[in-house]
Amino acid sequence: MIVPRFWAEGRIQERVEGKQITVRRYGWSDDSPIAAQAHADQRTQEAFERIARGEQLDRRERKLAYNGAQGVPIREEIVERQGDTVITRNSYGARCLNTPDVLFVDIDFEEPLRGSVFGFALAPALIAGVVGGWTAKTWVGGLIAALVVFIVAYRIGLAKKRGEASTNPSPEKRAAERIGRFVHQNPDWHLRLYRTPAGFRVLAMHDVFSPADPAVAECFEALGVDKTYARMCRNQNCFRARLSAKPWRIGIGEHMRPQPGVWPVSPEKLPVRDAWVARYEKAAESHAACQYLESAGNCGRVHPNALAVQELHDEKAGAHSGLPIA
Repeated sequence: MIVPRFWAEGRIQERVEGKQITVRRYGWSDDSPIAAQAHADQRTQEAFERIARGEQLDRRERKLAYNGAQGVPIREEIVERQGDTVITRNSYGARCLNTPDVLFVDIDFEEPLRGSVFGFALAPALIAGVVGGWTAKTWVGGLIAALVVFIVAYRIGLAKKRGEASTNPSPEKRAAERIGRFVHQNPDWHLRLYRTPAGFRVLAMHDVFSPADPAVAECFEALGVDKTYARMCRNQNCFRARLSAKPWRIGIGEHMRPQPGVWPVSPEKLPVRDAWVARYEKAAESHAACQYLESAGNCGRVHPNALAVQELHDEKAGAHSGLPIA
């Protein structure tokens, strides 16, 4: 796991066989901006030479915070370090815990709909109208198909908007059953279970793991982990848990400024960002990210690294605070 303190961008623009080639790559370092620039220049030179030889590579690296890109570390503001554990601020402003070897598993239920219910229903209705009209060879058939699909989709959208999908016991029960089966099949594991706004969070206490460990892949598969999260864990070589509320759940509708919220930002834009962060942190004080529920499995097995991360996580996430989770 690499979460660098300093970032820089290298750029080379030269003509090769009559064609102008411009290549940009990022570099990073924990030591200094100068070291970050040297790394950026080195990566840019290597990429330029490969492209000049005819390799099909992107000429410019996208500035993304946490995208699972091969070879590019997590690009987020470092808020705090505790040993190997790094707390960062993600692209929408929440604080996140990043650990190289303590296994976190997020099991999400379906979240309530964000945005317009009308917009949610309109797209499938239009598709149904086109297909229905083509099949029936008449615009009336298409209109009927569009109307039926719109009504059904609108009702689903209303349920999502009200949060009924998240409070429905069926997905929660299915997730709990998966966890129960996993504990039964792996009696030596010690798991701590937390409730999040959209599902469960599981923390393994009995041992430490590499994100590339086959046991981790098997655990993710058995518990139904989001595939994007699983891929990012492997590519970024870390596990991750959100420690503070999502802004839109605590009344902050506007995005973190400046947009996009990818670190670092230019010095002249820092005051705008700092003002947004201060308002967010004030609102987040009255909410927790998760709530501790129970422990399962072989609770006598506790790895010291896992214990240290668990204590930090529970404190920063408000897991025992009794505050509403968001």
